[in-house]
Parts: sequence; C-alpha cells; structure tokens
Amino acid sequence: MKIYTKTGDKGTTSLVYGVRVAKNDARVDAYGTCDETNSMIGLALSHLTEEKFQGKEILENVYHKIQTSLFHVGAELATPQGKEVKWKISSLEIEEMEKQIDEWDANLPPLTNFILPAGHSAGAAFHVARTTARRAERCAVALGEEVNPLVLTYLNRLSDLLFVTARFVNNQLGIKERTLHES
Repeated sequence: MKIYTKTGDKGTTSLVYGVRVAKNDARVDAYGTCDETNSMIGLALSHLTEEKFQGKEILENVYHKIQTSLFHVGAELATPQGKEVKWKISSLEIEEMEKQIDEWDANLPPLTNFILPAGHSAGAAFHVARTTARRAERCAVALGEEVNPLVLTYLNRLSDLLFVTARFVNNQLGIKERTLHES
C-alpha cells in the first residue's frame, strides 16, 4: 500500500464512508486535533523510556488504552452526520479515566495555587497534550449537536487526566512544581 494517494492534492480529504470535504472542514479540524493530542501523548511517553518510578507500567498501560480510544474518537468525529458510527466511545472508558485521576491525585500535594506547565520533559509534554486535548474538545463543540455527548465528556476528562498525569510524573521523578507568583 502506498503512503501517498494524491487524492488530497487539491485541498480535500475523505471522511469515513468516503465523503469528500475540504481539509479545513470543522470535522477535519476536530479529528486532526485528536490525532495531534495522540501524537503528543506518544512524545510524552517517549520521554519516560529511560526513567524508572513506581506506577510507570500502569501509566503506560493507561495511555496505551487512551491512545487507542483517541483513534475511536477521531473516527467518530470523522463520520458524517447521518451515517453509522463504526467505533463509539463508551461511558466505561470515561469512568476508567476518572478512577485513574482520583487514584493519582490522591497521592499528590494538594493544589493551593496555579502551577506552571513545566518540570521533567515528560511532565511538560503531558501538559502540552492537555492543551491539545482542550483544543480538540473546542473543535468538537464547534460541530454542534451532531457530536455524541460522550465524545465531549471523553475529551474533557482526558484533559483532566493529562493534567494529573503531568503532576504525577513530575512528583514521581522528584521534580518540584513551580507555582504562579502573584505580583
């Protein structure tokens, strides 16, 4: 199979079921931003290759599931209105994220001030992934009522999980969080 098809050379791309749309279509922006988030998660994980800490294997397993789920979210966003969605996000996936957020957050210092997105390169990359997940959520909201509400909830909760993950990684690696200083 060739990587290039030349079908997008004039500024269009295919949604699920072969429906052609402009590459700047709101659906393309939404599922493209999910792809960007997924890639950023991969980058964040790559910064942990040589690191050792308690809970690393769990973190890697959690994000393997999430990266797979993000493909499903993207596929759902790439499905034209009125067509059957082949892969749907479930409330169970959202509940699993909430459970993981609660577990990691319970072992972190309580937030008393805004923290700066920084720390270990993996922690900082998880913060960037959080901001792209928020953008994916905004893009999905822009599609209007045609979007499965679970997709919006999933993206919202994912950004929460990414925030807690950044804090968890920094904490496990002994990196002190920097807070916003009032002027």
